[in-house]
Amino acid sequence: MIQQRITQYIEKEDLFSSDSKILVALSGGADSVALLCILHAAGYHCEAAHCNFHLRGEESNRDEQFVRQLCKRYGIRLHTIDFDTTRYAAEKRISIEMAARELRYNWFEEIRNQCQADVVAVAHHQDDSVETILLNLIRGTGITGLLGIRPRNGVIVRPLLCINREEIMLYLQNIGQDYVTDSTNLEDEYTRNKIRLNILPLMQTINPSVKNSLIETSNYLNDVATIYNKYTDEVKARIVTAEGIRIRELLKEPAPEALLFEILHPLGFNSAQIKDIANSLDGQPGKQFSSKEWRVIKDRELLLLEKAQSENKEELPFQIIKEEKEYTPDFQIPREKGIACFDADKLNGEISYRKWQTGDTFVPFGMKGKKKVSDYLTDRKFSISQKERQWVLCCGERIAWLIGERTDNRFRIDETTQRIVIYKIV
Repeated sequence: MIQQRITQYIEKEDLFSSDSKILVALSGGADSVALLCILHAAGYHCEAAHCNFHLRGEESNRDEQFVRQLCKRYGIRLHTIDFDTTRYAAEKRISIEMAARELRYNWFEEIRNQCQADVVAVAHHQDDSVETILLNLIRGTGITGLLGIRPRNGVIVRPLLCINREEIMLYLQNIGQDYVTDSTNLEDEYTRNKIRLNILPLMQTINPSVKNSLIETSNYLNDVATIYNKYTDEVKARIVTAEGIRIRELLKEPAPEALLFEILHPLGFNSAQIKDIANSLDGQPGKQFSSKEWRVIKDRELLLLEKAQSENKEELPFQIIKEEKEYTPDFQIPREKGIACFDADKLNGEISYRKWQTGDTFVPFGMKGKKKVSDYLTDRKFSISQKERQWVLCCGERIAWLIGERTDNRFRIDETTQRIVIYKIV
């Protein structure tokens, strides 16, 4: 009996307990209707949530009317909302599918908190999991993408993953429960629909049990992934530092590119980019690769990992305080790099802060001739990332201080100094 199998599956996967409050995502389609009916009949405390995305004209309103009547019949509280999905997608510059997904899951969480539900139950089943495996395989994926849909993701639970679409239809037929059909599910415009309507039927002509084979394979891979993830976590602990990835240690591992995928794919890098990064490991420093929110910089010993910089004008990432006072012979110039002392009369131009630029020069304290800032930083063995983060304090057009590093000799305190200015990083 399906209801018993679902209950056993819920207990096995520890999705929720018998006294949990469950918010059921109810579209009106066969899958979600079956989910609500099964959980309600099993005695679980349920409320329902329905989104009207207004993407299918009168059909969208028909779905809302249906779920209202269904919940009224079973005495289940219903939450509804209307979305201007097309406008949201345009504003966010994302697909309609992605817009609908973001809108509904954000709202589900909002309603879950309002009604104090423990979980949100969605109606994904075995066929959805098979389609997800094939979709990920077509797009390119790591081992995690071949596991299909997981039973739990935070507060999102999927109690129907132990049954398939055919069993759902048979269950609804046996209890005499109707449902609505989304006409777009019968079109092959979307990639998932193409898999459902075209690719899977073709695969079934080769192997009628292909869906079961894929589910069994994903279950096997789930065990493999447990071992794989344990190994990759151990390797990450050895090769990943606060700044980035140790190249030499990475190359000692049996599958460097696979490890790079596990580290970089969650940061938004795709398979092609990761292959390019792997190919750069033996190359010269300086090459950069960017995802939406992160960038990788090939340095000498490290693959540097940094958050992508905002397009907005950068502000000084630390606070600097200024103190001015009379100079006395007993004054001791501090040796800390975070403190800079100048002759106030020499520092007589407009003071400003900026990142250093190509071609910048200064006269390092204790020297007479000019030196390029780039050469100084290279001599100090600064990484590319550290160089990019170097700020300077300018007096007019001249650099007076490589902040946190070295002052310019032209502004030094000497026997003629009467007043001094002290800048300190706080």
